[in-house]
Amino acid sequence: MGRGARLGIFSSLLAVAVGLVVFVSMAFLRSEPPTIDFAAGHTAGQPVDMTLQTVGAIGYGAHSTWVSYLTKAPNGKWVHTTLWDLPANTRINVTLYEYDGGSPLRNPQIGAVYGTLGNVEILNGKPVSLIDATQGNGVAHTFSVPTLGINVPLYAVDGNAKNFCNVPAPCPLSTAHNVIQFSFVTPKAAGQYPWQCFVPCGLGYLYGNGGPMQTISYMDGFLKVVS
Repeated sequence: MGRGARLGIFSSLLAVAVGLVVFVSMAFLRSEPPTIDFAAGHTAGQPVDMTLQTVGAIGYGAHSTWVSYLTKAPNGKWVHTTLWDLPANTRINVTLYEYDGGSPLRNPQIGAVYGTLGNVEILNGKPVSLIDATQGNGVAHTFSVPTLGINVPLYAVDGNAKNFCNVPAPCPLSTAHNVIQFSFVTPKAAGQYPWQCFVPCGLGYLYGNGGPMQTISYMDGFLKVVS
């Protein structure tokens, strides 16, 4: 085989390889969950209101049975994502609708509220600093940002409730839920902060820590602080 023929084959293989890389890269970009931008147009000194919900099963997509978070965008639409842009040095007021059942905690320390303003959460209108997961419905999930020292346990609903949410997310307010409210202040400097749920709720995975627990847009995500 001549040198020209070998170069032709090499060029063809290189073109195929480059094409595959571009295809995979574009597929990844298309599949990446959207980022909800709460920083755009923000007025300095004003708080940001953010609304979330947790569901026992997302109800659609490749992992329809997975537990998940959802985020309400500023336009009022619920979005299946856990990626947010937040303004720096700003109070974030979170309202979280919790629709999932729960259980006792493997580590009772996760039941403590810390890193929020006043180290409390407002659970159905009442301030709470600790949830004893051995009582009542237990804890379904947590909202935890380890690098910011934030942990908020989410008290569960009765999994046997007649109006337990069994429809594709988002769950409607007519179904059983708890309302958890809390506030925290973002850092002054820009940065990217991972957040996650610390309750092993990945059913069918070793120790409950796989699947949704390790997947962005389900039980973990990133809080990006924008200066």
